Amino acid sequence: MATYLLQPGLTAAAASSLLRPRSRRRLLLVACRCQTTTAGRRSACLSFGLAAVTTLLQQHAALAADDEPANNGWWLTEFPLPVPKIVNKELNNGETGTRSFVRNGIYIADIGPSFAAHAYRLRSTAFDLLALEDLLGNNADRANYVIKYLRLKSTFMYFDFDKLLTAADADQRPQLLDLANRLFDSFERLQRACGTKDDTIIGDSYAVTKIILQEVMARMA
Repeated sequence: MATYLLQPGLTAAAASSLLRPRSRRRLLLVACRCQTTTAGRRSACLSFGLAAVTTLLQQHAALAADDEPANNGWWLTEFPLPVPKIVNKELNNGETGTRSFVRNGIYIADIGPSFAAHAYRLRSTAFDLLALEDLLGNNADRANYVIKYLRLKSTFMYFDFDKLLTAADADQRPQLLDLANRLFDSFERLQRACGTKDDTIIGDSYAVTKIILQEVMARMA
């Protein structure tokens, strides 16, 4: 037997407030009276209660999905993550037609088409990569981390430079494109150097990358 909103001492005003329609919630209160002497009734009551809980969870999930957009500019609620495309193909390696450090399956927050916004994020990412120097060395575990971190940050800069070039004035494009390609060429050399586990090769490659990163920070200030 099921009873809905039957509680001893419930006043008319309280009952009215409970029964009043709510815009964002669906209320379902169920009380089951089970005969302890009948196993069949206990099983039926338990099944009915589980069904009610499942219904409430489904309703909550549906409301959450309705409230949350698929893409709000900062994170995605749909999977798999989309693979972004670049407009300025000149950023790719002339020999391979791509960049070896680019990672797929990561989401980059959409900060709009503004030149200043992408210049700021490029400067911040360059600053992060300048901190890699202390982690370089002949250590297998550390080298693996450096390569992954380098690829992640390089991917951000790859797509940010694409947006930057799109928003740049025509007279700015040649210098920005030259800077980006020199940076990305150095990233690919540094990535290969880290794979050798040779301190001298890694150090020499990072020294070149470091100078270009400092140039990026100065250019994007």
